[in-house]
Amino acid sequence: MSMRLLTCALALACTLSAETLSLAELIAEALDRNPEVLAAQKNLEAARQRPDQESALPDTMVSLGYASSGRPWPGAGLGREPIANAGLMVTQEFPFFGKRRLRGDVARKEAQAEADQYQAVQWRVASMVKQTYYELAHAYQLRDVLEANKLLLDKMRKVAEIRYSVGKASQQDVFQMQTQLSVLEVRLIQTEREQATKEAQLLSLVNRAPLEKLGVPVMPVPKAIGVGLEELLAAANGKAPLLDRDRRMVERNQIALNLARKDYYPDYAVSAGYFNMGRMADMYQVRLDIKLPTSFFRKQRPAEAEQVSRLAAARRMLEANAQSLAFRIKDDYLLAQTSIRLMKAYEFAVVPQASLALEASLASYETGAVDLLTVLNNVRTILEYQENYHDEMMNAHLAIARLEELTGLALGEGAGQ
Repeated sequence: MSMRLLTCALALACTLSAETLSLAELIAEALDRNPEVLAAQKNLEAARQRPDQESALPDTMVSLGYASSGRPWPGAGLGREPIANAGLMVTQEFPFFGKRRLRGDVARKEAQAEADQYQAVQWRVASMVKQTYYELAHAYQLRDVLEANKLLLDKMRKVAEIRYSVGKASQQDVFQMQTQLSVLEVRLIQTEREQATKEAQLLSLVNRAPLEKLGVPVMPVPKAIGVGLEELLAAANGKAPLLDRDRRMVERNQIALNLARKDYYPDYAVSAGYFNMGRMADMYQVRLDIKLPTSFFRKQRPAEAEQVSRLAAARRMLEANAQSLAFRIKDDYLLAQTSIRLMKAYEFAVVPQASLALEASLASYETGAVDLLTVLNNVRTILEYQENYHDEMMNAHLAIARLEELTGLALGEGAGQ
């Protein structure tokens, strides 16, 4: 007997919601409206504007001026004195050969890193939506289980009252039943609070109004992961957005180091000017200005050392994140596999056996063959096993959702992006 059928049998009736909450639609909505996703998208769009800026030439400078002789105002001495003139000069600065290309490459690597970050945010938000969805579905399932057990306890309470009325049971039995019903009421209140919390979190993730109503989520039975641990680790090494971003940063810092070494070479500027000399012959001027790195021991050398350290730090960060990612993948993989195995044990062995024990004790209590404490222990036991079953179902879904985020693979329900 499946857990759903068992719950329905205990509750005597099964209530199906008229409106279900689609996980795939929620994920699509979150990717389209979530503020964190939109912010990452804008950061990517901004980063893509940087390469052209960084590889462009410095702005051209145009100088207008005059030189006068005998008087300070314009034109004084023009045409009579050889030093009097009026004209303009155009100056263009040129970085040393290769610097512009390297600066553009640095910006391109940063833009690629932002693209990886954008993808990582998408996977993370999708994973959060899935995990919150399954936690909400778990709250609904737990409420169904508690309601079913409440109906069962209420039936037992009536039996206890009948037996007490004819002198076959003590008043303590009635009080014990009322106490157990009150305990279940407390559990139901706690479950309703958890349900409201998860609904609010889900509304926040999809950027809806906080008081908007949601449908009822559906908790499918999780399927075994179709790939092995080695395949998951290999996929993460090749597709995980977070590792891709770290690799881009290593490449970016390598290029930045090459650029820092280029800064030992001088930049230069070329100037060309025309000067009107009045009645005299026009004058032209061409000039080459070179910026010598005379402070290399205080500027260029520390800048190179800085980039060497940044490159080493980026490589270590990539190594650390790869190790952390491998651990998290293995941990969630084992958790998902274990939870699925435990679900099968609860569904096909533990819960059916506990149900038979409960049914036998109920029949025996009605005839007075066993006391109420034995029946209540069986009720609490089957309630615990039902909760454990649904807990393991939720744990499996949460682990699979986290694995999708870590590996960039679609493994579970609503996984497509």
